[in-house]
Amino acid sequence: MSKEALAMRGPVHGTRDAKRVAVGSAVGAVIETYDFIGFGTAAALYFGTAFFPGADPVTGTLAAFATLGVGFAARPIGGIIGGHLGDKLGRKPVLVASLILMGLATFAIGLLPTYSQVGLLAPALLVFVRIVQGFAFGAEWGGAILMSYEHAPWKAKGKYTGIVQAGFPVGLLLANLVFLVSVHLGSSLAWRIPFLASIVLVAVGLIIRSKVPESPVFEDVRDSGTIAKAPIVEVLKTDWRNIVRGIGLRIAETAGYAVSVTYMISYLNSQHLADKTQTLIALSIASAIGIFATSAWARLTDRIGRRPLYVWSCAFALLFGIPMFLLVNTGLFIFIIATIVISYAVCQNSLAGAQGAWFPELFQAKTRASGASLAYQISAMVSGFTPFITTLLFVSFGWMGPALLFSVYAAIGLWAAVATRETWGKRERGLADEATKSTPQSVIV
Repeated sequence: MSKEALAMRGPVHGTRDAKRVAVGSAVGAVIETYDFIGFGTAAALYFGTAFFPGADPVTGTLAAFATLGVGFAARPIGGIIGGHLGDKLGRKPVLVASLILMGLATFAIGLLPTYSQVGLLAPALLVFVRIVQGFAFGAEWGGAILMSYEHAPWKAKGKYTGIVQAGFPVGLLLANLVFLVSVHLGSSLAWRIPFLASIVLVAVGLIIRSKVPESPVFEDVRDSGTIAKAPIVEVLKTDWRNIVRGIGLRIAETAGYAVSVTYMISYLNSQHLADKTQTLIALSIASAIGIFATSAWARLTDRIGRRPLYVWSCAFALLFGIPMFLLVNTGLFIFIIATIVISYAVCQNSLAGAQGAWFPELFQAKTRASGASLAYQISAMVSGFTPFITTLLFVSFGWMGPALLFSVYAAIGLWAAVATRETWGKRERGLADEATKSTPQSVIV
């Protein structure tokens, strides 16, 4: 890779706003994760009863998880439109619009009538609002990560995108803490309060994001007149292999999370291995650790490259599937906490930490938003319906079914990591060292 190719990653020393952009993008990630992941917690603990009553517990849980999956299915559409607009109009407009849409949809969930109040209209409204959530979340990631990536210094892309990726465990922590408090308010308020409270976070996020400057890389593309006429079409023609590889990389992380965290919440509850309070405590501990773990893993990729971390993490997850369930099946709370911490802070956070810099580096600047968003969001369809599939596997094969599915997802990620080119190897790091030394620190846009 030449210095000219590296230059498409942004200024050598980054911009003056690099830290502010990373924090602003991370705040949005916190809010949108709070909104989106909070739905998963509510689906596992409450929605089966509130929106799908009259069925046995397993059927109610399946219906709730199917609704959860609908939101994930809508994410690629949001990714396609958000990526297209990000490549055509800029990264910032997508950031602001996706946050507004997500905030309104999430607040609406807290106001929805239940099945006992309006019958079948209740689950229909839930599905509709979930689709809107999925669309907004699909558009969110590409804009947030690219803004941080393209403002960051060459040698610290992992560090700065890691700040954005760390926003997701912060959102998960906030969601679990709110549910942990609201669990004592009664079955209805227990799930309504977390969604209604999100409107405050949205207001704060909009204030911060409105002050974030546009990406310098997009401005260069725009000023040079090389904006792609149809970014989605172009990236599918020129970079479809990287999109496929990216989907594989992402499946190991997001679908693995769907088994080890989203489904695990329901499993612990249904098998009476832990009550709701214990489960939320375990998730909160894992989320708190994950904030620092994600950032640390991301920084590590700046030192050793993106691919080595991914390979070792997927290999570990591949071997961890069966032990993960053996540990929680003991019913010992300390083992349950340890298992969820390992599942999240190691298996998931390490992959998320690497993705922040690796995904943008796989695509050209003029189609980067479209390519990265497609690879990132298409895999969401698999992860979205994974809790539903995992529940069916458990009914047929017991806990071994979900355990093996987790390992299969890790194997897919391992294959993809081996098949994907390293974008920050020794050569790239060496060229970046030379450019950093030869470019005055004062040359910062």
